[in-house]
Formats: sequence, C-alpha cells, structure tokens
Amino acid sequence: MEKPLIGIIPLYDEKKESYWMLPGYMKGIESAGGIPIMLPLTTDIDMIISFADTFDGFLFTGGQDVEPNMYGEAKEDYCGMQCHERDLMEESLFKLVLELDKPAFGICRGIQLFNVLLGGTLYQDINIQMKSSTRIEHRQKPPYNKPIHLVNIEKDTILYDLLGKQAINVNSYHHQGIKQLSKHLKCAAMAEDGIIESVFMPDKKFVLAVQWHPEFVYNCDEDNLRLFIEFVKACK
Repeated sequence: MEKPLIGIIPLYDEKKESYWMLPGYMKGIESAGGIPIMLPLTTDIDMIISFADTFDGFLFTGGQDVEPNMYGEAKEDYCGMQCHERDLMEESLFKLVLELDKPAFGICRGIQLFNVLLGGTLYQDINIQMKSSTRIEHRQKPPYNKPIHLVNIEKDTILYDLLGKQAINVNSYHHQGIKQLSKHLKCAAMAEDGIIESVFMPDKKFVLAVQWHPEFVYNCDEDNLRLFIEFVKACK
C-alpha cells in the first residue's frame, strides 16, 4: 500500500518574511508511515482546491493567534500576533477538507482554529479572561518534551478509543483556549482548570485536534505517537 501524502500548514515568521517548519510535525508523520509535505502559504483558491483534491490528509499546525474578528470579537491588547493570510488559507482549506471528508489533525492553534471555523469562540488570554478556582500552567518553558499537567479523557470519544486511558499527562505551550465550544464539535479531553484540551467531529472520518504538542514528544511517548499513527492510518 502506498504511503499517504499529508499536507502540513506552514509556519510563518513575519519578521523574516519566511516559511518554516518544526521537525517534529514532519518526523511524527514519517514515524507513523506517512509522507509529510509542507504546503505554501497561499490564498489562491485554485491552489487550495488542488491541495484538497491531491493530499490524503492535512495537519493544521500551531502558530499565531486566530484573528478575533473571526469569532465576532474585537482584538484585545493581550491577544498575540496574527497571520491574516494563514487564517484565510486555512478557512478555505478546512471547508474543503470537511466537504471531501478528508482526515484533519489539529495541534495547538489547530484546535482553536477548528473551533472558530465551526462557530465557537476563544479566550484571547486564558490567565486574564478565564475564571477558575484551579490554576494550571499552560505555557511552559523549554524543554517542551516534558509533561506539566494532566488532562482527563472523556469516554465514548475517538481519543479514548485511540488511547484506552481516562487521563494522560501532557506538555503545554499556549495562552489562548476554547471559550465556547462549537456545536459541531465534541470535547474529548479537558484540563483540571476547565480548559478543553481535545475535540473531535463525531460525524466525520477523522477530525481530531489537541491543545498540547505531540510533535515534541512523539519520539518518547507512546500515547502521542499513537495520535500520529491513527491520523496517518485514517489517511490511507
């Protein structure tokens, strides 16, 4: 059987005006038996349609904050940098991915993007906006391959089916998170402070996203490697 082609959303450095990629995104897919290919950053709809038709699945990577106007809010001072071109590209691509029912795996920004594009909202900054009696550190310092908090996994979800566990320890590097969950998504895991850490679409072949960073730990943690493996398997 041929290895599936996985399109990866590029990371963008605004200061250097350059595309770049974390090795773990690509190596995680390689380790799982797929062929990772970094896409160009483009809003050309014909190119995006070609991506959707050509690739077997898509990895929606981390990166800049999603523009608040995409979920009906004004940008606050504590919102981070955005990348307008990424927002436009991913909005068009994600719509086509859903129409074609192609597998999609979202990481960090990816989970937030899926939620926004499906009608949900975000905390522009968790520490400032979220009220919780439990405080968890969500933005750890390097190294990023060390777990820093627990997430509880919901039963009867794709994540529970994949891992067979009620809880796992995860790494974390984000300052935003899901506020109002889209009605088209189901929560698959949650941190002890109430932040949603994983979502999925129950009516799709494979649309799964996590808030943590498996690209930093796939090579030393079986659970996170399993996420890449099951994603690639769904793309075959």
